[in-house]
Amino acid sequence: METSTEKKLTKKEIKKSFWRWTFFSHSNYNYERMQSSGFLYSMMPVLNKLYGKNTEELRESYQRHLEFFNTEPHFGGIIGGLTIALEEEKAAGAPITGDSINSIKTGLMGPLAGIGDTLWQGTLVPILLSIAISIGAEGNLFGPIFYIVAMFTIMLGIAYYLWMQGYNYGKEGIQKLMSGDLLKKVMLGAKVMGGIVIGALTANYVTLTTKAVFKFGDLKLNIQTDILDKLLKGMLPLAVTMLALFLLNKKMKSTTVLLILVLISIVGAVIGIF
Repeated sequence: METSTEKKLTKKEIKKSFWRWTFFSHSNYNYERMQSSGFLYSMMPVLNKLYGKNTEELRESYQRHLEFFNTEPHFGGIIGGLTIALEEEKAAGAPITGDSINSIKTGLMGPLAGIGDTLWQGTLVPILLSIAISIGAEGNLFGPIFYIVAMFTIMLGIAYYLWMQGYNYGKEGIQKLMSGDLLKKVMLGAKVMGGIVIGALTANYVTLTTKAVFKFGDLKLNIQTDILDKLLKGMLPLAVTMLALFLLNKKMKSTTVLLILVLISIVGAVIGIF
């Protein structure tokens, strides 16, 4: 059976869909379906154009995009562009089912969420924060302004580019990207860069010293200068950082970890250790 490949969408609908996703992806975030209502809202300009108003096909398209969906909104936006391309092909008569569209969304949302969280929260955010904090620590207001502007610009640029690439490449292009070695190399580089940045931030901004002194007869040793600093400079700040990381890896809430660190600091200060 021959299918029509005529494009029914204009760039206006695709852009409108992108802006809706950008500002409303988490507008009705819930534990039952996560981002599904935000995703459907972003798809509505496209679906209305493709299937027409008050049609059975439109109702079915609304229903399938209310299925569970959750991903990192910026890098995962490529799924939105891909979904638009698939819906366009389906509306043109291609043998694409609603279940296959949802299967592709479900298969991509997890891996892209991992990629997005690693590149965004584990790499870009620490890098921008390290620059902003170093500027703001001197009392310069440009520090937080730089962070806000840089974050918004980079976020918007990446999200828009990936949304459009998802639409332009379609299913075959995304599968080729996900199966290639390039993505693995980018992920590895991002993890290494993120580790370097977090390590640098720890060394510069986490401070902890001990006042404890070891006495044995005439022998008097300052634990900090005579022992710890000679073994490894910054051992205590590193220990505090590793403790916080250990607790977070145990799925402990960040507020609970913060309270534990505050409690340790108070007790250490009262007994004269820190």
